[in-house]
Amino acid sequence: MIEQLQKMATLIDGGHEASLQFEIDGITYIRNFRPQERLILLGAGHIAQPLCRYVADLGFLVTVVDDRPTFANEARFPEATVVLCEPFVDAIEHLNLTAQDYVAVITRGHRFDADCLRSILPKEAFPKYLGMIGSKRRVITLMQMLKEEGFDEQKLNRICAPIGVEINALTVKEIALSIAAQLVQYRRLNVKRHSYQTVLVSEDIDRALLNGLIRDSTPKALLIVFETSGSTPVKSGAMMAINQDYKTWGTIGGGCSEGSILRDAYRMIGTGEQRVFTVDLSNDVAADEGMACGGRMKVLVCDVSPAEQRD
Repeated sequence: MIEQLQKMATLIDGGHEASLQFEIDGITYIRNFRPQERLILLGAGHIAQPLCRYVADLGFLVTVVDDRPTFANEARFPEATVVLCEPFVDAIEHLNLTAQDYVAVITRGHRFDADCLRSILPKEAFPKYLGMIGSKRRVITLMQMLKEEGFDEQKLNRICAPIGVEINALTVKEIALSIAAQLVQYRRLNVKRHSYQTVLVSEDIDRALLNGLIRDSTPKALLIVFETSGSTPVKSGAMMAINQDYKTWGTIGGGCSEGSILRDAYRMIGTGEQRVFTVDLSNDVAADEGMACGGRMKVLVCDVSPAEQRD
């Protein structure tokens, strides 16, 4: 597995998707690693602030754009990766939109919305998600105007407008929540996920964990949650590693259950073995530790030490 981890790390360092495959009882499981998606907020008004917080917590890399210095500044958007204070059209030109980007057009006026769409629509790479705020009447009027200007009708039909999932939102935070929900909806298009699947749920990239696995030269063991049922602190795909100095990276949920598996994993370092452990979070010990979860996790533990470091 160490060779597979090294190839995977090279792909991730290059900004590409990667996957780790492993077999248990004749079943092949896949743990995908996907780079964080970029969300571009065109408009830094009142809706943009809670929306930036919500989606940053969901793992998006947020770029905020506005031409007003009092709105587009890092003090208003501490969770944003990038804050640009410049005209929308100029920002769109040098942001180099890709087919993997998410874009929310939430400017302060109809004219600015139209300018943003006029800049985005002709580009060869159409964003994975493009949403625009506005009333139904305003949206219909703008779409008809752009259609008359000769813009591709198929692209116009792909714009989520009015933006957001319909939840009867009224307040600023509720509207932001409806947009965040729609972003997740697009992120998970055509993805079927349940507690038990051979394609694991977690797809995040923990660079500290990967660096520990690849660059730490000491023998070590890798732990991967590959199946969950009920309420568990992590989903399948959660990963952790431990080396012979008892240094750890990542987590599979913490608490007494994690500590117990770590002791077993430590004893496996250098053996070349792999074993499956079941963590029961509904037992008395879990309750005594104050763990509210009541499910079970299956964890693969395997020695990932290079062959020359094994016993």
